[in-house]
Amino acid sequence: MNHRELGDSGVEVSEVGFGAWVVGTDWWGDRTEEQAVEMVQHALDRGVTYFDTGDVYGHGRSEELVGKALAEHREEVTVGTKVGYDFYENPQAGHGELPKEMHVDYLDEAFERSLDRLDMEYVDVLQLHNADASEVTPEVLEWLDDLRESGRVRAVGWALGPSIGWLEEGKRAIAEEFDVVQTVFNMFEQVPGRNFVEEIRETGADTSLMARVPHSSGLLNEQVTPDTELGKGDHRSHRPTQWFETGWEKLENVRFLERDGQRTMAQATIQWLLAHSEVASVTPTFRTAEDIDAWAAAPDTPPLSDEEIERVEELYRRNFGIDRDDGMSPEEFRSSVDGRDLEEAGILAPSAGD
Repeated sequence: MNHRELGDSGVEVSEVGFGAWVVGTDWWGDRTEEQAVEMVQHALDRGVTYFDTGDVYGHGRSEELVGKALAEHREEVTVGTKVGYDFYENPQAGHGELPKEMHVDYLDEAFERSLDRLDMEYVDVLQLHNADASEVTPEVLEWLDDLRESGRVRAVGWALGPSIGWLEEGKRAIAEEFDVVQTVFNMFEQVPGRNFVEEIRETGADTSLMARVPHSSGLLNEQVTPDTELGKGDHRSHRPTQWFETGWEKLENVRFLERDGQRTMAQATIQWLLAHSEVASVTPTFRTAEDIDAWAAAPDTPPLSDEEIERVEELYRRNFGIDRDDGMSPEEFRSSVDGRDLEEAGILAPSAGD
């Protein structure tokens, strides 16, 4: 497993990380505590050293399980968590988004509770969880700086989600010199990830990217096929039917990335992301030990050639040969500034009267 630095923080992460949203919740399948701990430790055995969790995952349960699984390996691993959702006063209702609290008093208490659950004295990466740009005030930035200076946090990040968008937030994080921005990024969903890559290159910023949903909710690793029936509790079921239908057609147009016996489509998808030097780590959604075995090995497969990368780029410009709606149009991308960020980036046409 190779490692990359988050910005210039000195914090190194494995090129393939473990997204611990799969443990502590039942959104990606049921598993016992013992199975969850074994899953984390199996990833460590396969060379994964970055583990990314959040306090809201299972309302603290994911942090507890990660802490338990890594208790004897603290100096061998890099651990990140997130704060910002107030699940203490608000019960979870399905997959709905909980209220956020981004003022310093709440964040500070939430961070302390996260340390307690992880049973750690510090975290390597602390991320603001889905904060709007307006919520990240000078006081919040000062709080993050103080945590870094105290050594209780080694790097700071801004995690964007759950839906596609958040362009304003990522650009703000880069301008404020956050060490990492976590965002949805894959071959089929390149906005806003490619915009952040361009911003980092143009400004010379030290911010790194962390790519989540690299397999586009099961399309690029072929875990969702035309025969798959997604249950109501499956986190991927929020996608419209058209998304999967057009995705299966797009998939056939990138089959050239497979190399029989050397590189699967799922591995090629990770290699495509790692071809961007700005991407420090890719956090696929591991559901089984077999997933871990295959995807943790992705950095050891043949990297994509310049010709393959250019071919993907040309296909992306032509929407991978698909000429119909996929059910997730840019008009529905999330924007905290009434779409101005998307318009300025050319993702949306200017509003009437502008």
